Amino acid sequence: MSYELPEKLKNLPKYDPVTEIYRVRLDANESFLEMPENIKQEILKAVSEVEFNRYPDPNATELCRKFGELFHVKPELLTAGNGSDELISIIVPNFLGEGDCMLTILPDFSMYTFYTRMVGARAEALNKDENMEVTPEEIIEKAAQCNAKLLVFSNPCNPTAVTMNREDILKIVGAVDAMVVVDEAYMEFSEGSVLDEIENYENLIVLKTCSKAFGMAAIRLGFAGANARITNILKTLKAPYNVNSMTQAAGSVILGHKEYLENCTAQIKASAQELYQAMKVLAEKKQDIQKLYPTATNFLYIKTDRSSEIYEALKKEGISIRNMKGYLRISAGSRAENQELVQALDRLLA
Repeated sequence: MSYELPEKLKNLPKYDPVTEIYRVRLDANESFLEMPENIKQEILKAVSEVEFNRYPDPNATELCRKFGELFHVKPELLTAGNGSDELISIIVPNFLGEGDCMLTILPDFSMYTFYTRMVGARAEALNKDENMEVTPEEIIEKAAQCNAKLLVFSNPCNPTAVTMNREDILKIVGAVDAMVVVDEAYMEFSEGSVLDEIENYENLIVLKTCSKAFGMAAIRLGFAGANARITNILKTLKAPYNVNSMTQAAGSVILGHKEYLENCTAQIKASAQELYQAMKVLAEKKQDIQKLYPTATNFLYIKTDRSSEIYEALKKEGISIRNMKGYLRISAGSRAENQELVQALDRLLA
């Protein structure tokens, strides 16, 4: 007898993060800020009090309370996840059935479509224009055309750094016959969150992460906000103890430091704008930079036919960015890191 892999597991497209060590890491949209020693000590104390022989709180009660206080959301409307990535992996295959359609708006985060094949669903895409924009009318029309059961997109968008305004998003949510998932991983750097609207719609899930503005990428922590009915479903679908006790302890400490988190966000926004202005000057004299998109995030998106060549050349100088086939995505770093990147590009670009 011989075993044959299920067709859906053959030739799976793999998400390929950077694993090599680089002196300057501007590839993953992480925070460049180091956590202060006093908060580290609070975290160590909280972790030392964890009962390691006991399972975590399955509902991450204290964590959701702290997050709810920070974002003015009822904690009972929050589902904590092992990063918002886990929440995507729960939502996509469970809110779709075999043959159902999920609509995405490209370019966008690649992992949205990955999970459709696990249930035999199909992924349809609406492509953005040259300015990386799309109208709500186009989205509504496309969702009806493909009979979408699920509509997923990031706002602000990863990788384009462009934001769709709040009114347009609510117009879409109210007009489509689909569950709408708005991934607000980068919303702390922008404006127009719809998190405060989750109780007003039957078909809205908002995803949040602590990995970007709040600098908690290491502990993997995200949240889904939705009305009570959807939240109960999400809590039923997730693993019983999905967020470990150490993450809950560390996250509760950090989320309790509102002023620190606001300061982190402000510093990162300032760095992104500083990098954008420096890159704007560079774009005016370097023909290889075909288009620099405005940013409402902690990264830049740049159109260039030499993306692969530039990516490889920067790697040799110890600088890691993200190559996206004709585009470059560059995270904002410290002032020194930003300056080193711009100087390297000044040498490399025609």
